[in-house]
Amino acid sequence: MNTRRSTPHKSAAQRRLLLKGLAALPLAFPFRPASASSDRYELKFRHTQSDEMLDVVFRDGGGYVAPAIERMNWLLRDLRSGEMTRMDPQLFDILHALKSRCGGDTFEIVSAYRSPVTNAGLRKRSRGVARHSLHMDGRAIDVRLVGFDTARLRDAAVDLGLGGVGYYPKSDFVHVDTGDVRIWGAVPR
Repeated sequence: MNTRRSTPHKSAAQRRLLLKGLAALPLAFPFRPASASSDRYELKFRHTQSDEMLDVVFRDGGGYVAPAIERMNWLLRDLRSGEMTRMDPQLFDILHALKSRCGGDTFEIVSAYRSPVTNAGLRKRSRGVARHSLHMDGRAIDVRLVGFDTARLRDAAVDLGLGGVGYYPKSDFVHVDTGDVRIWGAVPR
């Protein structure tokens, strides 16, 4: 009986080829089971200054969704100058955590990215604008959550412990950012 045995070198090469082929399968057949919908991070926005709206899945089981992030960056641009920046995606994670915790639907955007020129102009008119604001770095956003009390939204943001939280009850918005954990404005309950 003539039995042929493959040499160790040949079988190792065949295993590598098989592994490469198996690794490529997800690219050829991007199947996502129904349970993957729980990996979908969705946000809805309405910009209070431009009335623009956006409903987008910005993250899924594969990570951040680049076209969605670009659409959010555009929405959150400096409306005074027209400049856009790359917003910190962790800011979107914080908003998603707030939405999940509070049960809200749409975030109203009061302010997001600010160019240095815009920030300096706002600083001249209001002492509540920081000289080195994280808005200029795309790391801060001022929001309301439609149908949800802003004091409770502030409390939820503070409970997350994920960055800075400022509360502006007269203007009825909450500031959240991806900087160090700190709180300012009206004291949480």
